[in-house]
Amino acid sequence: MKFNNPANDYIEEVSVIAWFWILLIGPLYSAFKGMWGHAIGSVILAALTAGISWLIYPFFTKFIIRKYYLRYGWIEIG
Repeated sequence: MKFNNPANDYIEEVSVIAWFWILLIGPLYSAFKGMWGHAIGSVILAALTAGISWLIYPFFTKFIIRKYYLRYGWIEIG
């Protein structure tokens, strides 16, 4: 996935294996991408579910990332 910021024409490319990074390093990937709400939320969910949510969260990664960028006015490319 690629997103274009219309304000400055910056293009952000999201890896196809983003789900793997979420599974491997969890909230650190979300924090690195600037999605602090999801980073904090995934830590809280992992604590409440004894880590089970960490195995489920990667299945929703593509939807979460797309929604995040579109909400802030980015335009999806291709």
